[in-house]
Amino acid sequence: MSPRRPLARRAGLVALLLVALLLVAAAPAVAQPAAPDSSQLLLRPARLFDGDSLRTGYAVLVRGGRIAQVGPAGQVAAPRGARVLDLPNATLLPGLIDLHSHVLLHAYNETPWDDQVLREPVGERVARAVVHVRRTLDAGFTTLRDLGTEGAGDADVGLKRAIEKGVIPGPRLVVANRAIVMRGSYAPSGYAPEVSVPQGAEEAAGLEELSRVARDQIRRGADVVKVYADYRWGPDGEARPAFTLAELQRVVEIAASSGRPVVAHAVTAEGMRRATLAGVQTIEHGDDGTAEVFRLMRERGTVFVPTVAAGDAVSRYRGWVPGQGAEPARIAAKRASMRAALESGVTIANGSDVGVFPHGENWRELELLATHGMAPAQVLRAATSVAGRVVRPDGTLGVVKAGAVADLVAVDGDPTRDLTVLRRMRLVMQGGRIVVAP
Repeated sequence: MSPRRPLARRAGLVALLLVALLLVAAAPAVAQPAAPDSSQLLLRPARLFDGDSLRTGYAVLVRGGRIAQVGPAGQVAAPRGARVLDLPNATLLPGLIDLHSHVLLHAYNETPWDDQVLREPVGERVARAVVHVRRTLDAGFTTLRDLGTEGAGDADVGLKRAIEKGVIPGPRLVVANRAIVMRGSYAPSGYAPEVSVPQGAEEAAGLEELSRVARDQIRRGADVVKVYADYRWGPDGEARPAFTLAELQRVVEIAASSGRPVVAHAVTAEGMRRATLAGVQTIEHGDDGTAEVFRLMRERGTVFVPTVAAGDAVSRYRGWVPGQGAEPARIAAKRASMRAALESGVTIANGSDVGVFPHGENWRELELLATHGMAPAQVLRAATSVAGRVVRPDGTLGVVKAGAVADLVAVDGDPTRDLTVLRRMRLVMQGGRIVVAP
């Protein structure tokens, strides 16, 4: 056989193969079912609480981490390829917000606060916090303001960055770093004067030192500056104002220069008054708040964060059983202050002081706000749109509207009638990503 024939045959086969490939390329493509577009999701719940009011028959379209469209279900169509999620009998609402948390603490009936600060290594406390933030997110709280590391240094800043980078799951964190206390007023306390004991917050005294400490905490990564406007340093251990009005004004001035708000721990009426006049954004606790000081807060636009659940938990740890016997003085005082706050019309936002009690049970505050005089819809606003404006004044957090951050949760039932349904999350979405699937 001639050697040219195999070459000719091989060339012919190659030519046939090329013709076949050209014919396949020219043939019309066979239609394939489109894969769901993971960046677009249409949610169709039975009810929608949008951060203000309850609506029925509404749908919400999420695209790329934001809410793209909200409206009657018949007017919000699913784009081609979008995933559709029906949520029958469920209420969809904004991701919940807790404005007062301590992720580096755990329940005081497990380990006393002093022992956590003095005996637990920071590494252990951070490891616990990783668990805490996951439980909190699973419970439907997609944003937390963490108000002090309580002896754990700058660990809150590291946790915040780890969450932002996707290293660990957790709520969006707004952190206060160490917080500022008046020298000699905080805790652990009760030791001999010559013994130097690590404190749960950073001490400062006088305008110069307050200026330095505030700037330093901002440099370390604080999103807000927290100051203790009063604390238990009176002659008999009672709470008394800790800083003068001028000192509080200096902290507010420095924080404002950096574009940050100031948060004030204040339980006394005078501490609250000074903090309000100084221009703080929120006052935490307010256990002894009066009608007069709450009216001042309303006039100045200062937001009240009651933290009812903290006092309730501590009283229970000390043996109080609700409904049995007289209420402890601390509980009675909180009821009185809440009545005065509600009558004054001051803005009330949700913040629980979780860490005093177990993380993931942030819903305790919501239920207690209702037993202290707030209607369920008011409570829901306090934990969504009102708290959202504290964190982001532009109104893009804690609401369900076009352009808002796609933090959404769904629960079975109607929370405007029964807040206990918030104990069980059916769906949790953070920034458009589902973290608890139905």
